[in-house]
Amino acid sequence: MTASRPQPAGSSRESAQRLRLEHERREKRSRLVVRWGIIGGVLAVLAVIAVVIVSSIRPDVPAAGPAPAHGNEYGGIALTSPTELAATAASTVDAEAALEETRDTPMGVGADAGAGPVQVVAWVDVNCVHCADFEAAYSAQIQQWLDDGDVTMEYRTVAFLDRNSTSAYSSRAANALACVADTAPQAYQSFTQALFGNFAAGELSDDGLSDLAEASGAEDISTCVAEGTFRPWVDFTTNAASSSGISGTPTIYIDGEQLGSPADFVAGVEAAIEAQGA
Repeated sequence: MTASRPQPAGSSRESAQRLRLEHERREKRSRLVVRWGIIGGVLAVLAVIAVVIVSSIRPDVPAAGPAPAHGNEYGGIALTSPTELAATAASTVDAEAALEETRDTPMGVGADAGAGPVQVVAWVDVNCVHCADFEAAYSAQIQQWLDDGDVTMEYRTVAFLDRNSTSAYSSRAANALACVADTAPQAYQSFTQALFGNFAAGELSDDGLSDLAEASGAEDISTCVAEGTFRPWVDFTTNAASSSGISGTPTIYIDGEQLGSPADFVAGVEAAIEAQGA
């Protein structure tokens, strides 16, 4: 019988080292698999929690619903004086129907024949910094024109910026404005100014919106806010704007003509007032 040839000592050590390194690599891979499994599980749980939170904040909103008193068929609420809103006949709206037809020009925008107040229509979003800047710059001038009977000021408050909010703030604030228009039209302008004036302080809770409305001279709107009574109206206004090519805020029309820049607002309105009086 032929005896086994003994392996050199160095070769045995190298084999043992290779086995040890392979074992360590396997253990490392196992630890990584377990670690990433735990991370994946945590992320899945967090995703479920996020969906639950968002769903509780923004419940399913029906497509059809009531229009607020003084809300017109175009999704607007028009001031005829600092404390008065234009009367309207709209009673219900359908947000899905507002997407069915696209238009080159928004509905309900244009000068009436003959002399009369200049029609100003503004698409705004309460969570829009440029809209807050616009309101800060021009709210006093708008109030003066309204006092003088020179203009009607119609706000079509959209919710484009819900995508930037974890609480659907644009929709909730627009709903609060509709609640005030419905029950306390005399406070609508002051509440509008207060909402945009609060922009730098951040998003308000439902209670914060209700408190600010009361501080602006409105009645208690807490139930209307909590129930989202006019959320279908907000969706209708937003969809109607999108169907008309409105993609940013503020977008301003003066007697049917779109304003090129908010910086030209006063000059544009004054020119229209002068033309009406000619």
